[in-house]
This record gives sequence, structure tokens and C-alpha cells, in this order.
Amino acid sequence: MSAEITLFVNPTAGRGRGAHAAQPAASALRAAGFSVRTVLGADAGDALARLRTAVREGTGAVIAVGGDGVVSLALQALAGTLVPLGVVAVGTGNDFARAMGLPVREPARAGRLAAEALKEGRVREIDLGRLAGTPGRAQTWYGTVLCSGFDSRVNDRGNRMRLPAGRFKYDLAILAELASFRPFPYRITLDDGPAIETEATLVAVGNSSSYGGGMRICADAVADDGLFDVVVVGDCSRATLLKVFPQVYKGTHLGHPKVTVHRAAKVTLEAAGITAYADGEPLGPLPVTAECVPGALRLLS
Repeated sequence: MSAEITLFVNPTAGRGRGAHAAQPAASALRAAGFSVRTVLGADAGDALARLRTAVREGTGAVIAVGGDGVVSLALQALAGTLVPLGVVAVGTGNDFARAMGLPVREPARAGRLAAEALKEGRVREIDLGRLAGTPGRAQTWYGTVLCSGFDSRVNDRGNRMRLPAGRFKYDLAILAELASFRPFPYRITLDDGPAIETEATLVAVGNSSSYGGGMRICADAVADDGLFDVVVVGDCSRATLLKVFPQVYKGTHLGHPKVTVHRAAKVTLEAAGITAYADGEPLGPLPVTAECVPGALRLLS
């Protein structure tokens, strides 16, 4: 293994925490005897191109410093390779790190853990979701949850709002979407089975358990079982949705009669007027097909 480690940094993650977190992570790696090369970028596309070059030229590991966005970018360069990923989670959501049992907002501890894992060869092989079918799609791989329906409509609305800033914007977006809420007609295909035609509030395809900063929508999903957990929230009324939605933070919504969980290695979602998101990033309108690829990523843990 190369003694040079690539630090892949989003300096703006967590309102600037990314830049501050890079230093203790780098210090921990250097103290363990590794040389550190830092990769930044002018924007996401430039950062990913630079990271792919570092992987191609040979690096012992990539340590992603930031939130789920920078982890998602790292997946695009590392999936299917032998180069392991470490995570220093200092973003807003940090759902990937949380699901993998890694430190959250503890950059020095996360850096030490990555250094120790490298020294000891402690690597866990985990599954990733792979998105099929759309030429030119920037995001091909995801590690947490692909979502569609009410939650993605909230994201769409929140992303269009210039004010207010922060999470309050999405609280307002939830209220606005509730005002015009209706279930959506879906066509869901699991593996090679018959299509399921259903009215649903949302459909989430989880490689791991949570999204949105700790919302355990696919609470029982395991990232190394070779299967997605597909959570379908049925045709709820507004009152039922308001009752069920807060339960997502504890994962207790899975026991509600309007919620169904399937497990599959391949999922196709079709619905008119719905945007899909994965790892918090917009993918574009449905339809979308996702496949669970076993052991696609080597994770330092």
C-alpha cells in the first residue's frame, strides 16, 4: 500500500467545519507515518476529476472530510477499486458516517481511527447502490438512501427557496407541500418480479438506514447484506402523514399499517413529476433503476 494518503476536503461543509477539520485529520495521519496529499476543487466536477487522477496515479487511501456530499463524490471515484475510503464527518447530515458507526463531528478522533485502520489493515467491504440507464448522469453510485415522493418534493421546493437560510427553509417547504399534498401513482419493480402499481406518499430505497440528518427511513437496512430495503409509505391522509413522519427519527414508522418494507437487489421506480434524490443529491426525474452491488466499497472502520 502506498504511504501517501489523499485527503479529499470540502472546505465549505458544515458552514466551514470542513476546512477546520482537515488539519487534525492530516496531523493524525502524519503522526502515524503517512504522507498526506490534499485534494480540493473549484467546484464538485473539478474536485471529482482531481480525485480520480489521484486514485489513478496511486494512493493508499482517500479520507473524505466534509458531509454526505463529499462522501458521495468520493464514491464516484472509489467504487469498484481497491482503494479504501475513510470518513471525517463534519457536514450537516453525516448520514453515511452515522450508519457506518463512524465518529461524527469529532475530526481528530475520526482521523486517528482512519490512521489506525490503515496501519492494521482494518477494512470493511460494504455494498453500494448503482444507478443505471441515464447517459451523462454525474452520480452513478450512492451509499445511503435514494428517495422519491413527498420528501423529494420538499427538497425540490426547499432548493428553490432563497430565504430563509438553513434548516428552517425546509421546515417551511414541508408546510407548503403539506398544503398541496396528495399521494402519487407509482409503478415499482423489484428484481425481475411483476410491476407493483400503487398509490404512495413516498418510496425510499435504502442501502443504509438514514437520510436528512438522522431520519431513519430505512431503519433496518444493512450495508453489507447485498440487498436494498425498499420502504413504501402508502396513500396517507395529511393527518396520518403528520402522525407518521416524526416517527421516522426513531425508525418506529416501519410498524405503521400504511408502511410496507420490501427487500430486493434491483429496484425500478416510475412516477410522473417526481424527482429522485440519492445521498441528498438530485438525480433528476423518475424513472430510475438502482442495483445493489455487494462489496463495491472498501471502508476504513
